Amino acid sequence: MTYVLGLTGSIGMGKSTTAAMFADLGCAVWDADAAVHRLYAKGGAAVGDMAVLFPEAVADGTVSRAGLKRIIAADETALHRIEAIVHPLVAEDRAAFLACTETDIAVLDIPLLFEGGYDRQVDGTVCVTAPPDVQRARVLERGTMTEAQLDTILAKQMPDCQKRALATWVIETGTLEHARAQVQAVVDAIRQEIRNA
Repeated sequence: MTYVLGLTGSIGMGKSTTAAMFADLGCAVWDADAAVHRLYAKGGAAVGDMAVLFPEAVADGTVSRAGLKRIIAADETALHRIEAIVHPLVAEDRAAFLACTETDIAVLDIPLLFEGGYDRQVDGTVCVTAPPDVQRARVLERGTMTEAQLDTILAKQMPDCQKRALATWVIETGTLEHARAQVQAVVDAIRQEIRNA
């Protein structure tokens, strides 16, 4: 039996670091963002359809995320059309991962876990969280976006408090040691549940 655990958290909460901690404990981890990167890369399953729909976003056989952002900003219907291509392909990628997973715990790292209803397809959920000031500092330290851009992203995401309320477990990422201890506790609880099943 493989226990499927959905992992989510807003931008800057430490989700990628937490996913790596689950991997360190022997869990198989699937990353939705990495799946999209594979689909957009040379030879990726989304490239052909994107080239037909938005040829200006495809160059050298790859889909440009920056190009898609510009298109989405200029055309409010673009995102829906892009998602109609990408979401089914991501679902196929996720299903293929689960079909060949042999570990006792499979972690699905999905940013929009609750928003997309994917929480109904897993056995349990984890929300990664951090105080708002820590979250903001982490994102701005990356140097990839302005405060205004961050505020725009946060306005579109489900509030952290709502994600925490929906989650089976909440992992606070204030320090690495504290986060690691909480990940260990979640893994221990799941493995105990598997033994008792």
